[in-house]
Amino acid sequence: GVTRLLLTRIPFFKEIIVSSFSCDSCSWSNTEIQSAGRIQEQGVRYALAVTSRQDMNREVVKTDCATARIPELDFEIPAFSQKGVLTTIEGVIDRAVAGLEQDQPLRRATDEEVARKIDEFIGKLRQLKEMNSPFTFIIDDPSGNSFVENPHAPQRDDALVVTHYRRTPQQAAMLGLEVDAKPPDAVEDLRDEVLQFNTNCPECNAPANTNMKVVQIPHFKEVIIMATNCDSCGHRTNEVKSGGAIEPQGTRITLRITDPSDMTRDILKSETCSVEIPELEFELGMGALGGKFTTLEGLLKDIRDLVERNPFTLGDSSMPSRTGKLQEFIGKLQEVNGKTKVHFIMDDPAGNSYLQNVYAPEEDPELRVERYERTFEQNEDLGLNDMKTEGYEPEGASGR
Repeated sequence: GVTRLLLTRIPFFKEIIVSSFSCDSCSWSNTEIQSAGRIQEQGVRYALAVTSRQDMNREVVKTDCATARIPELDFEIPAFSQKGVLTTIEGVIDRAVAGLEQDQPLRRATDEEVARKIDEFIGKLRQLKEMNSPFTFIIDDPSGNSFVENPHAPQRDDALVVTHYRRTPQQAAMLGLEVDAKPPDAVEDLRDEVLQFNTNCPECNAPANTNMKVVQIPHFKEVIIMATNCDSCGHRTNEVKSGGAIEPQGTRITLRITDPSDMTRDILKSETCSVEIPELEFELGMGALGGKFTTLEGLLKDIRDLVERNPFTLGDSSMPSRTGKLQEFIGKLQEVNGKTKVHFIMDDPAGNSYLQNVYAPEEDPELRVERYERTFEQNEDLGLNDMKTEGYEPEGASGR
């Protein structure tokens, strides 16, 4: 046989490829269409209220991944059950009737009841062509390449409703697309995803996975949480990075612990934050423990573990006098459970730390947040003194 290809453009739509096959021996012929463009960014859904004979003659492009429905008859042509076709609404109905009639002789011989019901349904489809009553014709195409003609173009057609939508992961997989592929405007979806990348365990250097998640902290800002779990040695670690810039002012947060429920408050401690408990004469400098997103109880436990696991403080290499003092300090730290009233102070020159206000948006009587201007030394520690964001180009750059 002979296959002929025609590249044509449908007005107010796009280019398509029409392929026609004919056989001189048996006179069999077949026509298919394919989109000449790529899969669109969004899927499309056409809903047409068919009320006249002219509506039956509207051109229709139905790709092989499109679904066609007539809700009034509970009739549906599933995706990938037919090849793509360039036809009319009447042609879609005729093709459906021909497909149902194809196996009717076999059904009448094997199951008369099923054959009778299909004959009744074929009769209903044929009655649609007589336009005795209006009906709705719907094409839903996740690839966005199907089309129903608007005879009033470029004016609006009140009988035709065109809806563009974002594909679901299942529809993207059906089209053979990457399920995690995102359109350029889908940055917001990163908040709903846990990203994973390969790394090595910091303890045993075995291959491990690090999970990363963007989290919005209420009444604060976005942070990035990274957690690493090692299947080889069982080591687990987590780290928190601020998702925003360095604030114009530093932040000093003071909490007066008066109740055991205070131990459940959420805490974001950035890498630049220092922690102080005046009643215990304790101070943790910036950089220690890294960034943490935990509770107040969890942070105090991490501080206790940091002291206990240091071999130079409580190990064989420690001095007896220092060991006794540290054991006494650990005992006092364990007593900070809300029953002992102490002050917990977080000082972050970068302003990227946070302590939960359980009364938000009202003020917390036990929580005080102070803003202050950073000193030259603090700006030096943050690398801000030598940071130049304006006029940093060479003098000759403007003349080029």
